[in-house]
Amino acid sequence: MVDWQYFLTALGKLLLAAMIGGAIGFERETHGEAAGLRTNILVCMGACLMMLLSLFIQDLHNHLPAATSVVRLDPGRIASYAIASMGFLGAGAIITGKGSVRGLTTAAGLWVATGMGLAVGAGLYLPALACAFISIVSLFGLRRAKRVFGRDTYTILTLKFDHVHRPLEHVKQILQDNGVRIQFTGYHLELPGDTITYRLRLVSKENIPWGHIIREMAHAEGLHEILWQEGEVP
Repeated sequence: MVDWQYFLTALGKLLLAAMIGGAIGFERETHGEAAGLRTNILVCMGACLMMLLSLFIQDLHNHLPAATSVVRLDPGRIASYAIASMGFLGAGAIITGKGSVRGLTTAAGLWVATGMGLAVGAGLYLPALACAFISIVSLFGLRRAKRVFGRDTYTILTLKFDHVHRPLEHVKQILQDNGVRIQFTGYHLELPGDTITYRLRLVSKENIPWGHIIREMAHAEGLHEILWQEGEVP
């Protein structure tokens, strides 16, 4: 016989978990992340199902006498494994570049979605909804705040000049006018063509208009090649 009341309660929990995970996933989807709407729905709903299973197993064996039975009930065991296994999925969302690590927010979002799904499965609806609300406000609101304040980014700028007198003066002035600092300058002279290559390590805010800067540099005397790439974080 099917316990329809229990089924409807479980169905409501799964739907609520799917809605919460979808809200987090929608923000990640709009941000262009691979782990977006569908992934977060499945993670949060799956975590809710794991919690329901854990509680069901406890109810299934409650009639066994604790003193003589070899069965030891721990409703948190499956939940702990769900949180631990989420580390593998979160690690897959992280991409490491030369100078930055991307995907940490998405990995943290998946971890939080797992926790919220477990909370819904355990019947902690208000804490799960409160966590979802705070997470959404943080993801949407603080992403816009980052555009205002900006953070330091590190760039490697390689410039190749024909042999001219003091070729970097014009470039340094352009960088200074746009709030870009030079940390290190590398120098390479090719013989016999007298071609000079400078490798500049730059520090700037992430909202610097690099397209405008590059267009200004293109008019520097003797410059015939520009290479701009991500630099390592010191």
